[in-house]
Amino acid sequence: MHISDDVTRKGSSKHIGYCASKAGLDSLTLSFAANTRRTIKVNGIAPALLMFNPDDDAAVPRQGAGQIRAGHQPGGDVIYQSLRYLLDNPYVTGTTLTVNGGRHIK
Repeated sequence: MHISDDVTRKGSSKHIGYCASKAGLDSLTLSFAANTRRTIKVNGIAPALLMFNPDDDAAVPRQGAGQIRAGHQPGGDVIYQSLRYLLDNPYVTGTTLTVNGGRHIK
């Protein structure tokens, strides 16, 4: 199981190296899955902004609010739910599951 980032969908002008490494991880997920398709499931999860840090400056939630399409902070539980889905479903491999609350459709 790999943890990627939703930023790979659109790129990043501020975090180029980070974005490139996560895009590479998405490709690695596909390659590993192709190589082990009969014996090992290989998947990834690509979350967007899920929650703010408790010690963030008050401006941070205002700046990031537009990135949370669902209108609330879903928290880490959505990653656990995504992980359970990918682990429990025997038919899913070679997939990177986007967990972004619909951010890509805004």
